Amino acid sequence: MKIHKAGYPLLFKVFVFIAFINVLIYVFIPSDLIFRIILVVSAVIYLLIVNFFRFPHRHIQVNDNTILAPADGKIVVVEETYEPEYLKSRCIQVSIFMNIFNVHINWFAINGIIKYFKYHQGRYMAAYLPKSSTENERTTIAIEARNGQEIVMRQIAGAMAKRIVSYAPVGGEARQDEHAGFIKFGSRVDLFLPLGTQINVKLGQKVTGSQTLIGTFQNPESK
Repeated sequence: MKIHKAGYPLLFKVFVFIAFINVLIYVFIPSDLIFRIILVVSAVIYLLIVNFFRFPHRHIQVNDNTILAPADGKIVVVEETYEPEYLKSRCIQVSIFMNIFNVHINWFAINGIIKYFKYHQGRYMAAYLPKSSTENERTTIAIEARNGQEIVMRQIAGAMAKRIVSYAPVGGEARQDEHAGFIKFGSRVDLFLPLGTQINVKLGQKVTGSQTLIGTFQNPESK
């Protein structure tokens, strides 16, 4: 199983900590049974953390007119709303909630140019709550598609997440087959799409990052 690079530092620290605890127990607690139980529990916990940072191989069909799911998870919002930070206009919000068992890699939803990036400090409420979109730790990434339309992608930390990793330099290229970032533990990704976008998902639907079709851009000339 391939491990995402965002997990290397944490996995090393956790391994050292677990090894240290097991050595202490082996040296200071004269009980083989206790030592074996702690060793097994430690191994299970470590393997669960390793699994969280898994990096699945996926075939990605790149298409300039489509919007792909930026993350694995469940659709928790599909609604018209107002995006005040960058678009400053009415748009369609599609939000994906990731639990701790999902792959937490984030992919770029569209192909285009990164026009804006900002990191926001914030709270750590449960990521499925509506307020998490504006009050939790988060990043905002604006991308201009090949057809000139713009979208906003927002990475949002959840109740357990304390670290958002982003690979979105302003002026850089966004591609659907490249990683936009990684959010460590439970979290959420919001997409803010132009009005008129054909939406292909519904509330409660499970989606797969870089694979599920979220929607299709409306041809600007047809507006």
